[in-house]
Amino acid sequence: MKALVNLRNKLKPQFEKGGKFPYLRSFFDGFDTFMFVPNETAKRGSHIHDAIDSKRIMSMVVIALMPAMLFGMYNIGYQNYTAAGVTDACWFDMFLYGFLAVLPKIIVSYAVGLGIEFAWAQWKGEEIHEGFLVSGILIPMIIPVGCPLWMLAIATAFAVVLGKEIFGGTGMNIFNPALIARAFLFFSYPSMMSGDKVWIANDTIFGLGNKLPDTFTAATPLAEVAAGTYNACPCDAIIGLIPGSIGETSVVAIGIGAIILLITGIASWRTMLSVFLGGAFAGMIFSSLGMTTIEWWEHLILGGFCFGAVFMATDPVTSCRTNCGKYVYGLLIGLVAVTVRVMNPGYPEGMMLAILLMNMFAPLIDFCVVNRNITKRAKRANIK
Repeated sequence: MKALVNLRNKLKPQFEKGGKFPYLRSFFDGFDTFMFVPNETAKRGSHIHDAIDSKRIMSMVVIALMPAMLFGMYNIGYQNYTAAGVTDACWFDMFLYGFLAVLPKIIVSYAVGLGIEFAWAQWKGEEIHEGFLVSGILIPMIIPVGCPLWMLAIATAFAVVLGKEIFGGTGMNIFNPALIARAFLFFSYPSMMSGDKVWIANDTIFGLGNKLPDTFTAATPLAEVAAGTYNACPCDAIIGLIPGSIGETSVVAIGIGAIILLITGIASWRTMLSVFLGGAFAGMIFSSLGMTTIEWWEHLILGGFCFGAVFMATDPVTSCRTNCGKYVYGLLIGLVAVTVRVMNPGYPEGMMLAILLMNMFAPLIDFCVVNRNITKRAKRANIK
């Protein structure tokens, strides 16, 4: 490690003003801050110094995503082998098949996203933000395994440029970039984001897996609910052995990530809890009215509800900042998500639209909460 530090110190002047490569300063700074913790501190003024910074926050979220991603890789192989009728495959073969199916998507996501981030920072002469460390892994996890790589590349570029950089970069965007990418794919290429043909990997990779017939289909549980044919075991939905987006199927794996985020204080328990409460309340209402064929708690374990509640709704940049606002924000997400599922059978998954809609209203919710507090304090102080 000392040798790396000495090499860094030797190369750094070459990228500063007056060196040989000042135009590549942003590139060097990006790699430097990724590999080493900056030792620069504020020189003057009043600042709050904490042991955690944006890099550590992003790294912790990536760690929390690992259980869902690893299980998603296994589930891809499991679904392929099960569809082919193979019963003697070991878990490692299934995992390896899924790993090789997901790895290209992760590489494309990071290559396109980080490439744009680096070029944008270099063009504007700014530091490279760490925000895409999380978005780069979230985007592949919320798409079907059958999504082509070129579509993923276009969606990632759209999300980075129009979903984040155009607003000023990390910390300034009003919409979750990963959900912007999914929304772009959903509205631009709906046949590759819905239907019954996109949820099962249908290729042989280095001799692994099985080539299924081109006519093979596999509906997600939410699609079966919309069609009135749902009869899956709830245990499979909780464990995650069902068709769905790569990282959204396992409630257990997502729960492990939620525990990590809550223990480290990265995610707000207020937002997370209120999303589930809002979804449960809406599910009870629709169930009592006979408008849905499943129980209220099944809405919480199917589709991307858990994943959205844990990793999307709690995004500190695009969610509410006030404590009271977090309750309102989360409740509305849960209510809207289940309402879209029940009222619009053509789009059985409503979590993406619910979170994006509430991203737009989060500043207004915070504004109302702050002004209400100001009014109450003014009345207590007898200020007209």
